[in-house]
Amino acid sequence: MQKDLNFSKILINWYLKYKRDLPWRHTTDPYFIWLSEIMLQQTQVAQGLPYYLKFIETYPTVFHLAKASQKEVLKNWQGLGYYSRARNLHETAKYVANERDGKFPEDYKGLLRLKGVGDYTASAIASICYNEPVAVVDGNVYRVLSRYFGIETPINSTKGIKEFKAMAELLLDEKQPALFNQAIMEFGARHCKPKNPFCDTCPFSDSCKAVQDDNVLSLPVKLKKTTIKKRYLNYVVILSDNENTQIKQRVGKGIWQGLYEFPCIETKKDISETEFLSLFKASEISNNINENYNVSLFNDVPIVHKLSHQHLYTKFWIVRVSTINDGIPTHQLKDYPVPVLIARFLEDFSF
Repeated sequence: MQKDLNFSKILINWYLKYKRDLPWRHTTDPYFIWLSEIMLQQTQVAQGLPYYLKFIETYPTVFHLAKASQKEVLKNWQGLGYYSRARNLHETAKYVANERDGKFPEDYKGLLRLKGVGDYTASAIASICYNEPVAVVDGNVYRVLSRYFGIETPINSTKGIKEFKAMAELLLDEKQPALFNQAIMEFGARHCKPKNPFCDTCPFSDSCKAVQDDNVLSLPVKLKKTTIKKRYLNYVVILSDNENTQIKQRVGKGIWQGLYEFPCIETKKDISETEFLSLFKASEISNNINENYNVSLFNDVPIVHKLSHQHLYTKFWIVRVSTINDGIPTHQLKDYPVPVLIARFLEDFSF
């Protein structure tokens, strides 16, 4: 395939006419570009924008972010999901602030060495901040290229990753890589959408292979997803007469690392109150309360919380006691970073 200069010209003209006015498009400061790119990984702009604005107000420089505690960063990230991004964000901020005097690496290869920065993010920062001619390939780019060229190679296969990266590099306008990269991502996000793309008004409709073959919605091709695992979580919300409760921090690898939650009993299926009481009495959770307690169920039907590879079937069991060992006042719960699942319960439950 030869370099298609017309593709770049049409794409950039569309972008200059229809691009959204977003705050990170008014700067080439690598701190702000890095922050926006990390936040927008697996997150739509509408959801990520309020978090971005909150972060740049709270942490106007990488030094401010580096000085914050992980607990504070996770709290400000709460609700955005994929919390490993927040932990990596914080670690990278500390590295850049403390080891590099606040200066980000100035090329693609150097950026790749930062924690939480992969090919896409390094390409975006390098092209936007330093005008380095490296092509970005994200979900939007995969969709545009697979449809335009009619490529059926799975985008999440080793072959597909290499093929689409090479194609994006060939199409890249090396004289204005920042403009080209932002244009193709914006085009995929707003025009060549996953569902209901605007093919009738598309500037590429005459040359798009998917339009010609009438298989726009079947592209891009993706290998079958991993089997969804079902998990049954029984959160134990212990409440004392003096309005104390217990929470603990999740440690080790796995979902919600570093976040806080109520004590939990995980089971292999949905359980009844009789089954819960038996498990509760045998657990270490009951060691911190007296023998007199009352149990009630907040939600009779499990709340289903869907993650990428897991569906969590969750019940909240309210255990009322006179006193608690090692408890915290319930009014302090708002200060702790918690999973969205817990945050929604806190909004709905009246302490």
